[in-house]
Amino acid sequence: MPETDEPDTGDEPRYRERPVSFARRSGRMSDGQERAWNQLGSFYAVPVERDQAVLSVRPGAQVDPATLFGRSAPLIVEIGSGQGHAIVAAAETAPATDFLAVEVFRAGLARTMLDADRAGVRNLRLVEANAPEVLEHLLPPASVDELWIFFSDPWHKNRHTKRRLISPDFAPLAARVLKPGGALRLATDWQDYALQMREVMSDAAGFAAGFDGAWAPRFEGRVMTAFERKGIAKGRDIRDLVYLRTDDDLR
Repeated sequence: MPETDEPDTGDEPRYRERPVSFARRSGRMSDGQERAWNQLGSFYAVPVERDQAVLSVRPGAQVDPATLFGRSAPLIVEIGSGQGHAIVAAAETAPATDFLAVEVFRAGLARTMLDADRAGVRNLRLVEANAPEVLEHLLPPASVDELWIFFSDPWHKNRHTKRRLISPDFAPLAARVLKPGGALRLATDWQDYALQMREVMSDAAGFAAGFDGAWAPRFEGRVMTAFERKGIAKGRDIRDLVYLRTDDDLR
């Protein structure tokens, strides 16, 4: 049944054909986050033309990365950037590369803006939207050098696994935006989800495994975040995977 971005109270209109991979939170931002959003959003936040749902992207609302950043440079996109710790650190370390953070929780985006501004990071932009629609409508084909998805919600209850981001429907969207040779990097601390990711991507057209053996080594470009520390503290194995975009024609 189609779903909206909104919590299901039983009486909202339903706009989407597939469940989204997040549940919207209605908590208020702090005063500092509000100020960051209002003062820094004009630089960091990418304006998005919406469809019917709050966090949707209107079909045809494509943006040009070179226009967004004012230059042509390699582009790395992180989906589910959370508080922005990983992508701000990466953008600070690699000023010759452009970074785009995709997140649905505004408080996390506001925190990302604050940290980026304090660090003097200017090669970062933020998108508040449903990630599959960003890949389908907002980004041009073959425009992304790397796509990062670290510790996305595992939706570990059986009745919720349909909400997982990494699914057969997701793979063609990732293939659409990645350049030939581009990398899809995945990480999770949930073994069942890791197995699903590997199964999905092993069968995905337009991708080849970028590792030998059962799992990829830990991605050195990923800083240690609260999600990873929490998983390690609970005794979970951190699983990394990386898949390279082939030049297969998917049309």
